Amino acid sequence: MMELRQLIGRIGETYDRSLGMSSEAQQLLRQAGTELRQWIPAGYLPVGSGGKGAAAFVPWISIFDLDETDTARHGMYVVYLFAQDMQTVSLGLNQGVTELIERYRTSQGRQLLKDQADAIRTALPTELTIGLDATIDLHSKAPLPVHYEYGNILATTYKLSDLPDENTMVADLRRFVHLYQEALAVREEIRQTTPGKIVTTIQNPPPAPDKRGEFKPKNAADYVATVTARTLTKSRMHETVVREYGEFLIKLGLAPNTAVHPRDMTVVYRGNEWLMEVKVVRRGNAVNATREAIGQLLAYRYFLYPGRTDKVKMLAVFNENIGDACVELLETLHIASVWREGASWVGSQTAKSAGLCS
Repeated sequence: MMELRQLIGRIGETYDRSLGMSSEAQQLLRQAGTELRQWIPAGYLPVGSGGKGAAAFVPWISIFDLDETDTARHGMYVVYLFAQDMQTVSLGLNQGVTELIERYRTSQGRQLLKDQADAIRTALPTELTIGLDATIDLHSKAPLPVHYEYGNILATTYKLSDLPDENTMVADLRRFVHLYQEALAVREEIRQTTPGKIVTTIQNPPPAPDKRGEFKPKNAADYVATVTARTLTKSRMHETVVREYGEFLIKLGLAPNTAVHPRDMTVVYRGNEWLMEVKVVRRGNAVNATREAIGQLLAYRYFLYPGRTDKVKMLAVFNENIGDACVELLETLHIASVWREGASWVGSQTAKSAGLCS
């Protein structure tokens, strides 16, 4: 695995549009999606691009929240944008420009991108934006790079000849991933409170609330009969974390089972069935994610395993570190926990003892 500083620096040193799509820089850009996974929480989709068919004036590496978007054409995302002259690279929070430019044409589309960026930036807590720039300069007159400049919400720009040290660059990347979650929430608050201010569409709207009456089972059998017939909507990021941790278990030689609705996943290991619940930490709120995991794990174990709860062990899976206090809380309830940290899955003492983490 490469260091982040090495990856960004090498792309800047070797990118040349005249060398075509098989150059070293283009290979590094395609490889970037794999490399960036070691620095971001599970569930995000990192993608690098140097153009399609022809080399781009401004190559990029993006990080997508799959519940928001999986393309730079729409929505909001974190992105490294390399300036056309390869003198600088900007790490920023930007918007998919294609949707608005195609719908409203260039002049109005750019103004809408700028207006949305200004509204989101202004609504973010000041302490989260300290030291960040409202504008970027990609040193290009090509249409797409100029669109990116209008779509910028917040950014920090590095000189490619004088990149910060590795720890600073990794910290900056993680800062922007957390800022991403805040900005998504702020954008939807603006959409609801100031109609017409946000025109970017929601491609993945939240599921409609369940309006059925409260179900109060007389016994566990009643609950099992009902819950197995119910359809639960899971977010794309949630499903990605399920898949990523499942792939990790397969590498350990285990056979995780996801066809166990409404449970997220189970695995039989060393004579025990492990009941797993996956939670995505949003806006850094590990306490909320932990509380939800506790409720679902305890309820599923009680209702779905009547008479044999002692044979079922519980594991909470998170996309990022939830902190020592939450880990300890789970441990007191006999719930092991794991989360991705860098390229590894790490976890609580119970998870380590059970062999369910790196």
